[in-house]
Amino acid sequence: MTDAPFPTTGYLAWQFSQIIAGRLERALRAEDLTLAQHNALQQVLWTPGVSAAEIARRSGITAQSMGAAVSQLVERGLLRREPHPTSRRSMRLFATTDGGEAAARATTIARRIERETTSPLSPDDKDAIHRLLHRLVEELNPDALAIDARSLNHP
Repeated sequence: MTDAPFPTTGYLAWQFSQIIAGRLERALRAEDLTLAQHNALQQVLWTPGVSAAEIARRSGITAQSMGAAVSQLVERGLLRREPHPTSRRSMRLFATTDGGEAAARATTIARRIERETTSPLSPDDKDAIHRLLHRLVEELNPDALAIDARSLNHP
């Protein structure tokens, strides 16, 4: 058996990830948001009361990096912290009205970037890739998909 042909699937996935992240990062500058801040806002909207540490686990970044992103969002009035009812060491995060509005604008940007970067694909190809990536993430980092189903009913 020979080695896998170059480029490997992992390399191609990494390249695409870098492309989409770079484009999203540049586009989010219009909202004065970093990728980590955008992710934090989205996670808080999906799961109100989530902690910064949990967002970091879901995102695959360090707790320190996410903590800095969250602190900046709190300082800007986009998120607010509340004490956790059972853990004195943890703070729960909630979006403010301004935070929800910023997240909605950022979501519009993210959807545009996704449309642009997947435009060479047919709708069936896009669906297939989405299903396959979902299955991989579900297996390898199920925390990344943990959301509060109640939040899906509230924009």
